[in-house]
Amino acid sequence: MANSEIPAAKLRAWWAHRQWLDGTRLGAAPAEVLAATGWARSVGGAAPYLGLFARAGLDREAVDAAVSALQVHELPSARGCTYVLPAADFALGLAVGAAAPEGELAAARKHLGVSRDEIEKLCLSVSQLLTPEAPLSPAAIREGAGAAVRGLGEAGRRRGLSTTLPLALGLMRTRGLIRRVPVNGRLDQQRYGYVSWDQPVRGSAAELAQRYFSWAAPASLKHFRWFSGFPAATAKQAIATLDLTTVPGTDLLISPELAEEFSGFGVSAKPSYALLAGIDGLHLLHRDLPRLVEEADAGRPVPAARAGRSFGSEADPQTHIVVDRGRIVGFWEYDTEEREIVHQLFVPADAALRDTVARTEAFVRDQLGDARGFSLDSPRSRAAKIAAIRAARA
Repeated sequence: MANSEIPAAKLRAWWAHRQWLDGTRLGAAPAEVLAATGWARSVGGAAPYLGLFARAGLDREAVDAAVSALQVHELPSARGCTYVLPAADFALGLAVGAAAPEGELAAARKHLGVSRDEIEKLCLSVSQLLTPEAPLSPAAIREGAGAAVRGLGEAGRRRGLSTTLPLALGLMRTRGLIRRVPVNGRLDQQRYGYVSWDQPVRGSAAELAQRYFSWAAPASLKHFRWFSGFPAATAKQAIATLDLTTVPGTDLLISPELAEEFSGFGVSAKPSYALLAGIDGLHLLHRDLPRLVEEADAGRPVPAARAGRSFGSEADPQTHIVVDRGRIVGFWEYDTEEREIVHQLFVPADAALRDTVARTEAFVRDQLGDARGFSLDSPRSRAAKIAAIRAARA
């Protein structure tokens, strides 16, 4: 933000308000939350659960039931990344994510000698194996497809592709022909089966822009380009279809309807705390970390990072975050051995903050068992961060 005439505290509190982090939407359904606040990034960690709990007080059972009922689903979408989307956005999410598997196929064709015809034939073989009801594991699909799946040898392994099967599955997912089902119904573990599907794929860059600025405004063109992955020309054309105005003194854009509401918005004097994943939409919709960080906190060392790395200079938080009215006011992680949240706070802990930590701790302990940041996160891998956070509190 350049020379902003808007106080940073107001912008942060507004973003938190639009993200339903002010405690006013408890009990909303998962699909309702995601439609209003944005798609939830999922990388095999606890982020979707933590985000839905913080916004609407939803327990894991309610979220898993919505996944099972296809009210929400994890799909490849913006930038080809996986997000948890509401059903109303399935078609759009798949449409804006379609370029990623095409790019992977092009790279495999160039570097591994894989032809489109080979992959299309494999897609046909896979489609003949799958049903809508009984998920098949990748191993079962590979066995059933037989010779249609080809090993790619050492060259493929170096590129993260041991066989041609992932290329076919990726194409079929973005075409809405198959979907990936978590074997235990949970979003925070990465073991999947596949079933056939018949999901339309449609939507435009302009539709994504409309969704984005309803979730994230005020936001800049740069912010939208980050989220969408669109080239500059595509992003500019997409937002040209919207009636956006510029927030005075900034490069941030907002619709006239929201601009009027934003103008009259005031920062509550009452704290509103939430414990979120580091990849929560409050941060990741813009991926502009300094906007959520007070100057006094920007120089704080990153827990367990090499010397010289400061929190305010990172692209993304390296831990989970504690927020208050949009400002990041602490780091946290979950210690599975002690079954407790370990945190480093930038502000004094009042009764409301202690209660928020206690409620989130109980949610993680009793319903999730852990709060992994991503699929490869583990208690062992985060032990150094937990130790550093504890040491900072001593």
